[in-house]
Amino acid sequence: MEKALEQFIAVAEAGSLVAAAETLHVSQPALSYNLKRLEQSLGVELFTRSSRGMQLTPYGETLYSSAVYIERIHSNALATIARLKAELDEGISVGTGYSTWVLILKDYVLEHFKAHPAAPINVSIGDMMRCMDQLIAGDTSLFIGHRIESLKEELEVDFIPMGIATEGYFVREGHPLLGAAKDLKTVYTFPSAVADSTDVRQKRLVSSGRDYGASHSGYAFTSNSLEACVEFVRATDAVLFHSNVLREHFAQQGLFPVEIQPHMNVRRAVMGIYVLPERRANPKVQAFIRIIIERTERLKLFPPIMPEPTQ
Repeated sequence: MEKALEQFIAVAEAGSLVAAAETLHVSQPALSYNLKRLEQSLGVELFTRSSRGMQLTPYGETLYSSAVYIERIHSNALATIARLKAELDEGISVGTGYSTWVLILKDYVLEHFKAHPAAPINVSIGDMMRCMDQLIAGDTSLFIGHRIESLKEELEVDFIPMGIATEGYFVREGHPLLGAAKDLKTVYTFPSAVADSTDVRQKRLVSSGRDYGASHSGYAFTSNSLEACVEFVRATDAVLFHSNVLREHFAQQGLFPVEIQPHMNVRRAVMGIYVLPERRANPKVQAFIRIIIERTERLKLFPPIMPEPTQ
């Protein structure tokens, strides 16, 4: 990818010449000069400069959207060439949330390794924003997780829905919430834990004005490790917020579901597969998607998405 576009993207995402220069390992004067040359070649100003830093102009926003797409295509092309050169036709590179790893992917990965012991396997397990970041960067072929409602449209990723996941609430043995059904207000009076740790860089993937991290504020404990969350909840009165499909898995680790009153509006999310459009046509990726969907349907993990009632 052309150096001028790489530097432009770095400044746009860092919001300042100083931070971008440190990231790129170039001098600030050289970076400033290259940006001026880029603006002169285009005949427009790409940034407004102020004491608050560098903000994109409308021209800059247009170039940024295109440059990010070009960067992604370039990176993916290099990654594809590298994989072909190394003859990694049977390798797996996938992102997943904790629930889908435990219930869908773990057994498949072990079966695949036994069938193709020389093929490399890369599984990234974590929160959805981290998985999305890695998908766009070309580090994974696809990832399984819940739909990210506030995802930027210009990222141009495909989402294949598989069903609905319902949030569950899990506590240690002997917890005051166990027993009779509780309302959500009572559940929320206890400290809470969630396996999620979205960083600032990943928040740039969501639409402006829609702070993905805001939905995760107020938790007593957050971590990118589900195991750490389980240990924390097992040792305290905290409540683990996680998909209800892992209730049997959590029971084996000493955590039990809180019964919620039927009329409560428990949070739900659409589960599915994210994949880049340019990779979706790949026969290997298509076969992998079919395997994931077939296993999900066979296990009946996620209830189907019901159509909206007609008026």
